[in-house]
Amino acid sequence: MELPFSESYKIKMVEPIRKSTREERERWIKKAGYNLFNLKSNQVFIDLLTDSGTGAMSDRQWASMMLGDESYAGASSYYNVKQAIKNILGFDYFLPTHQGRAAENVLFSALISEGNVVPGNTHFDTTKGHIEFRKASAIDCTIDEAFDTTVHHPFKGNIDLNKLEAIYLRYSKEQIPCVIVTVTCNSSGGQPVSMENMREVYKLSKHYGIRVIFDSARFAENAYFIKTREEGYADKTIKEIVAEMFTYADGMTMSSKKDAIVNMGGFIALREEELFKKAAQFNIIYEGYITYGGMSGRDMNALAQGLDEGTEFDYLETRIKQVAYLGQKLKEFGVPVQEPFGGHAIFVDAKRFLPHLPVEQFVAQTLAIELYKEAGVRGVEIGTLLADRDPVTRENRFPKLELLRLAIPRRVYTNNHMDVIAVALKNVYDRREDIRSGYQIINEAPILRHFTVELAPYQEEECSI
Repeated sequence: MELPFSESYKIKMVEPIRKSTREERERWIKKAGYNLFNLKSNQVFIDLLTDSGTGAMSDRQWASMMLGDESYAGASSYYNVKQAIKNILGFDYFLPTHQGRAAENVLFSALISEGNVVPGNTHFDTTKGHIEFRKASAIDCTIDEAFDTTVHHPFKGNIDLNKLEAIYLRYSKEQIPCVIVTVTCNSSGGQPVSMENMREVYKLSKHYGIRVIFDSARFAENAYFIKTREEGYADKTIKEIVAEMFTYADGMTMSSKKDAIVNMGGFIALREEELFKKAAQFNIIYEGYITYGGMSGRDMNALAQGLDEGTEFDYLETRIKQVAYLGQKLKEFGVPVQEPFGGHAIFVDAKRFLPHLPVEQFVAQTLAIELYKEAGVRGVEIGTLLADRDPVTRENRFPKLELLRLAIPRRVYTNNHMDVIAVALKNVYDRREDIRSGYQIINEAPILRHFTVELAPYQEEECSI
């Protein structure tokens, strides 16, 4: 008999979590303005708001923290990260930042100007926010298959080369500072990009003189899917696949809080010395000196170790199989999810879950609130709230997908927790016809509103903003 699959680690420390009552949760979410970001962490039983910075570090990462060099300039911890980036990713120049959106802020300050256009596969919230904050436009060139959750395509994160070339033909080279390839593509359901697509995007972009930047928060998970789904890569190691991936990029931004498995940190890595020098000036202004960039030495040491651990197959297999375990449970219960399952999260198709609710009532957010009320499980909306308003018309943008993302922290929860999540969503699904209305905005920020928005149950009369 074949042995069953088991995790590639054992548990050394635990943290207690408290179960609350439904009455408590209904009171807490109302006080939070029906925004799950506003909840206190001790009001949450299973927290799937994000996989960013919420993972459990290894014993080797904790040990490396004790050797952190906290020198202001030239710390050995900086050189540890620099060497890890060179060895694993292949870039000569890098700037540390305190997290991924800081890396975007620094790099885009050096790259993007008013009136620019930035094509890519579905830009995530902070990426699009940083682009639009600079009065530039983010243009989605993702393949059409990504927007149908029932279609099975192994690489739904792929860029449509025809859509991309149409942008290159429509705008001048000077108007397009870069194309951004997000690996894996979060907003389309944690979906990977194939090596073939990366190669062709790079080839096409070089033909038109356009720089290629990878948004690399989950690059290792992307490499896992290349190994397991793309012809010609089954016998290659994750590190070999990663090394090839980044030959098709001129630079990258990284939230190290994902695939480097640290609680805080990020970086920019580049091939061009001149762009590095330009970005370094903004790094000093926004983040700190170029050899720490908003990070402590101990966190840089943990990051260097995490890059190595995060690009090992056994770790990735354990991580991604847990995501698939939850996805399969939900599928068995009839809950509509994005397929195939992504790398870091399961994405529930809220439009198929609650087809009777109009998108103006924030369908995915409504589902997220119902799941929290049901079992204290906190997910996050990837839909109309996150899509924000059009920067010109100020009208709500209604994306093709309304998703509830259940992002699973790395090495934190057991499959028993996955069972709780699955049954809780099944319970909501069984009573979905009883959910007759959604929510409306009563207060919002002008950009990236979903983090701080305040909502109220939907009423027929128009709500003033």
